[in-house]
Amino acid sequence: MHEKEPSARAARKARMTFDQPELLAAQSVARQDGFTPTRRAGLTRLSSFLPRAGTFYARERNADHGPENRAGVSMLSPWIRRRLVTEREVVAAVLAAHGHARAEKFVQEVFWRTYWKGWLEARPAVHARFLDDLAAAQELAREGALARRLAAAQAGETGVACYDAWAQELNETGFLHNHARMWFASIWLFTLELPLSLGVDFFARRLIDHDPASNLLSWRWVAGLHTPGKHYVATAHNIRLNTGGRFDPRGELNEAPAPLTEQPALSQFPPQPLAPSPSLEALEGARVALLLTQEDLHAESLARVDVAGVAGLRSADMEGEGPAAAFSRGAMEDALARASAHFAAPDAGALDEAGVLAWAQGLGATHVLTAYAPLGAIAQDLRRLEASLAPAGVRLLRVRRAWDEAAWPHARAGFFKFREKIPRLIDEAGLTA
Repeated sequence: MHEKEPSARAARKARMTFDQPELLAAQSVARQDGFTPTRRAGLTRLSSFLPRAGTFYARERNADHGPENRAGVSMLSPWIRRRLVTEREVVAAVLAAHGHARAEKFVQEVFWRTYWKGWLEARPAVHARFLDDLAAAQELAREGALARRLAAAQAGETGVACYDAWAQELNETGFLHNHARMWFASIWLFTLELPLSLGVDFFARRLIDHDPASNLLSWRWVAGLHTPGKHYVATAHNIRLNTGGRFDPRGELNEAPAPLTEQPALSQFPPQPLAPSPSLEALEGARVALLLTQEDLHAESLARVDVAGVAGLRSADMEGEGPAAAFSRGAMEDALARASAHFAAPDAGALDEAGVLAWAQGLGATHVLTAYAPLGAIAQDLRRLEASLAPAGVRLLRVRRAWDEAAWPHARAGFFKFREKIPRLIDEAGLTA
């Protein structure tokens, strides 16, 4: 693909994928630090990052200079994960700023998240086995030596200085540089020799941008299970090089481990066909209630329908006192306010399963519309909710976005095959610069 400067017309076209007043307001906000759980803050972060999203990002993205210097990465993941800012918006803005060639690496990283979701969605047995493994590991870790080793690893008290610093950073901020996540997982698995499922669970409870598919499958990739036999090993040289000498764990790491194995092997989990996304034609003449979840908090672009009311589904990731839970609660509050204003419908707040049923019945709703949730805790919550609504004559309609509908069918093998489809997916989305 040859490099091409974006034309003024193409740049205007890509910018129009934003709501223009929102983008202009975001550009006027000076505060850049921290993670403010609003769409406006996400757009501000995107606007701030755009000048660095091209060749600078490609060159600097692997360097972890510490929590005070994240210039090499976007730190947009908390907003993208919840679709406070959508993947389409981010890719459009970056292509408009840099063109395909210079933006290629960053665009690929955005599509990694899409790939992971589509890959796991086609292999529900992999997720089911993880849940079984987690339950078994948690039982074993209730007491004894494993419990003590696990507590030390989670608190950052192992004696491996780099790992301990990252564990403490994660506990305090809810965030880690992507390269540090890889090193962390490798040390957890191969040096500390702790169960993979407990590492996945630790990240799930701490990361402010936790995504079930990206988290589970990234850990499996490090372990050598996603691509069987090919694991990622943290080395002292690589850590020293990419942290600018902040850490030098020579002699502290297992640098020659064997990859993990599992039975049955991954080859026994062939991809399954995706279930079709329901048509919005089912909503013609229906009384609709709109339900938001942490999987998708930009209801304004989900569907053009008349709704009688909006509410959020209270989920486990909104509970607790850490940074991740606080972001989730704030993000839901912001999304509900925006959806209420956009659809001119009352906002009922965040509700549990029983509350959603009572709310839908109170509105006289025949359908509850929500965004499709890929495999994970929220998808499980929605399945239980669907079973609760059905006896009351209320249908839950889970609608998949066009972005996922186009990309997921290609996420059936390795990422490199998926990567070949990215230019076409960009063209089909109308984002060609």
